[in-house]
Amino acid sequence: MIVRRIARPMLASVFIAAGIEALRHPAARTKRAAQLLDTVSAPSTVQEDPDTFVRVNGATLVGGGALLATGRMPRLASTLLAASVVPTTAIEHAFWDETDPEKRAQSRSLFFKNVGLLGGLLLASVDTAGKPGLAWRAQHVTKTTRREARHAKRAAAREARLLAHRAQDVVS
Repeated sequence: MIVRRIARPMLASVFIAAGIEALRHPAARTKRAAQLLDTVSAPSTVQEDPDTFVRVNGATLVGGGALLATGRMPRLASTLLAASVVPTTAIEHAFWDETDPEKRAQSRSLFFKNVGLLGGLLLASVDTAGKPGLAWRAQHVTKTTRREARHAKRAAAREARLLAHRAQDVVS
């Protein structure tokens, strides 16, 4: 559908740009990343090097954005991006930590923009592009198998009756 071909790159562009920025200038996010990593139970190697965490997250944003934009594995890409939006949002738009009312309002606005992007990614992660999803396919295979088993059972019973009649005819 044409909407998917237009919407996916549009949605992905935000993440690709943010990922490139994080890869080129990780220092701008390192301090906030260190604060976030201190509050969550991250492995000690990650907590010791928040710069690498920022770069890995940036690479995830670029890679996931590129996959989503090109339509390659869009459900996986949008799920990956959705998972990376949460720490990105918490690191860059922690409006609850801002004391300046103007900065707080700006951070809150950007925070909710990211929440909206997260909603779009969640929709993209369940979009099957008109093709049946795995759950439907599994259910369909089960129904088909049951139906074919019933048909096979009836056919076997019919054949058994025919053979029984032929055997009776031979005996008589």
